[in-house]
Amino acid sequence: MKKLFVSLFLILVTFIAGCSQEPDWKLEITKEPVFANGKESNFEIKVTEDGTAAKGLHIVAELAMGSMDHGTIDVELEELSDGVYSGNAEFSMKGEWEAAFTLEKDGAKQEEVVNMNVKKAEGVASLNGEWITDEDLEFYQFINKLHIEINRETDREKYTGEKLDEALAYWDNQEKLNQDKNQLLTQIIRLRAMAMLGLEKGHEATDEEVNSAIEKVRAQYSSSDAAKTLITQFGEEKFWSIQQQQYARIVLTQKVQNDLIEKVKKENPKAGEQEILFTAEKEYEELLVSQVNSLKIEIL
Repeated sequence: MKKLFVSLFLILVTFIAGCSQEPDWKLEITKEPVFANGKESNFEIKVTEDGTAAKGLHIVAELAMGSMDHGTIDVELEELSDGVYSGNAEFSMKGEWEAAFTLEKDGAKQEEVVNMNVKKAEGVASLNGEWITDEDLEFYQFINKLHIEINRETDREKYTGEKLDEALAYWDNQEKLNQDKNQLLTQIIRLRAMAMLGLEKGHEATDEEVNSAIEKVRAQYSSSDAAKTLITQFGEEKFWSIQQQQYARIVLTQKVQNDLIEKVKKENPKAGEQEILFTAEKEYEELLVSQVNSLKIEIL
């Protein structure tokens, strides 16, 4: 009887010890935040246990600067996918920050303290880690203005009276819309996303192709007094240097478009040219949405 009692006692102690065993969650910062004055920044962590994703945790973080007293920031993280958790915080400055994470699940609790290197944001948004800067927005705004002025100039030569007034009013409205930074950002993301897809598909933009495309647009601009004036004011060397980068992306995007046109032709051998172009354009927009959704985009 005594032996049985001892055996049961040992089993009970072992069971209690097993139940009170501390979890062994491993935490890794997979995306560090940035400092952007007055704006929140996103960060991500990955949590594993015995090499597999730790799912369903409740995680909060207390953020503080290691060397200065700027107070603390409390953040509750959201699970994005198995073992990947995300949080947003507005950091007061760049530098080394200390993050004290509290992880909980089913009564088990663990605390982890890690350092985060918060760098200054290099732009207004990032696309798969590639920054979109204020200068990028300004250039797109300039390009839009350039085309508005070319069209305004053309309409002045084409129309008179009421038709001219209507045309000019339309371009005045387009110029107001050109002040919308979200619209400019959308334009940039669309082009860069599809250029990335072009590279993923094995395409390249050769110097010859890029230069050929630039020569065509240079000829277009040189025939417009409004365009020549604006480009001179912007700075010709700077303008064409940026265009070199732009048209490398444009060439890649055109190759993706051509792939779709060829695909539609094969699938619809009896279709007319207009039907092929319409279908290809529709598929391009669907592909664009899919590509954008597959990228990591952070807008600050």
